[in-house]
Amino acid sequence: MTEFTKIVLTERDMPTHWYNINADLPAAGVEMFPPLHPGTGEPIGPADLAPLFPMALIAQEVSAERYIEIPDQVQEIYKLWRPSPLYRARRWEAALDTPAKIYYKYEGVSPAGSHKPNTAVPQAYYNMKEGVTRLTTETGAGQWGSALSFAAQMFGIECKVYMVKVSYDLKPYRRILMETWGASVIPSPSNQTNSGRTILAQDPDSSGSLGIAISEAVEEAATRDDTKYALGSVLNHVMLHQTVIGQEVMKQLEVAGADWPDVMVGCIGGGSNFAGFTFPFIRENMVNGKQTRFVAVEPSAAPSTTKGVYAYDYGDTGKMAPIVKMYTLGHDFVPAPIHAGGLRYHGMSPQVSALKEAGLIDAVSTTQRAIFDAGVNFTQAEGILPAPETNHAIWGAMQEALACKESGESKTIVFNLSGHGHFDLASYDAYLKGELVDYEYPKEQIEESLAHLPQVG
Repeated sequence: MTEFTKIVLTERDMPTHWYNINADLPAAGVEMFPPLHPGTGEPIGPADLAPLFPMALIAQEVSAERYIEIPDQVQEIYKLWRPSPLYRARRWEAALDTPAKIYYKYEGVSPAGSHKPNTAVPQAYYNMKEGVTRLTTETGAGQWGSALSFAAQMFGIECKVYMVKVSYDLKPYRRILMETWGASVIPSPSNQTNSGRTILAQDPDSSGSLGIAISEAVEEAATRDDTKYALGSVLNHVMLHQTVIGQEVMKQLEVAGADWPDVMVGCIGGGSNFAGFTFPFIRENMVNGKQTRFVAVEPSAAPSTTKGVYAYDYGDTGKMAPIVKMYTLGHDFVPAPIHAGGLRYHGMSPQVSALKEAGLIDAVSTTQRAIFDAGVNFTQAEGILPAPETNHAIWGAMQEALACKESGESKTIVFNLSGHGHFDLASYDAYLKGELVDYEYPKEQIEESLAHLPQVG
């Protein structure tokens, strides 16, 4: 067979439906818990979510249908970059001197440079269908804000993005990209909301966090009749939309005649790229007895699944978002200003959390310098410059490949290269100059934050 570098599907091969893992969790003994109202602590209903989300997304959030059809208008925009390529990392395999076979799914080919438009486009579409003219959101590193700015422009919707202040300062080109697509971008915490003003009163030099930025965006959406809120990770409907990734990977491996994956690796902050990449394969483990191991890699500065607790907690710092059962570091936790801004979140997707709690996925954490070591090693072999967030997945895949080198096993390793790092060159500059800081695991800070979990049930 001729050796290939990448497997490229045609638009005719695109998935026609999103896969909803909730349909298969009960039979696998995985329990999901209902979200609770942040004011009453009671199970939340559609009417409670209506000020924030269109009804179509609320229905998807609670759906038990296994497959949900992708609307034609969404598919037409998906075609701008989907299907995305799957690469065989032959040069990296050689550089690592490993017998492992390494594949990576490259989501950096989207207009926004990451996997995020996979959910931004349908979210904007469903809002447009309900007559919504304005969206608010938050963004960490700017990948999600870029994606929603792009999607809102596609459907003629106004977009306002609260960008975590440390990333706003470090990544000006992300802001410019969002503004080019017509969005307004505000550094968070800001003086434009009660949530932001409260944080600034306590800490005028706050570097911000995703939890704080979510509070600001939710507050604005909840207090304006013309505005809804869009979230780029964590929620079930976001995980759902991302499953186009894993479905394509499954078909691409089949086309390539590749072995079934022994290990699949992704980075996690809120869980969306990992979920979209792995959920179709996790179903194969649950339903058809496959034996793939799934490894989620998070930063040691925000180690929700490795150092947090599985408990009900607020989705945001200002206690305005629903209370959900998830792995959490506490809603008050503000991670250190690492360059992987998209992973600086205190919690984890309830679905990803439930799978971790059930032992169906593994989670590990690692340091900032380690992930840049791995990312640069990969870049020098394969040529693609990954986002700092994605470097966590690369580090995880590298550990698996080096373990194969040690054992002599030829495992098939697949990881999700969730976004490029072209807007993250300041991060690489700091790495190359030896200026990156490794933040210690903030045990005392996490313990203090966890002391403030809501008392429910």
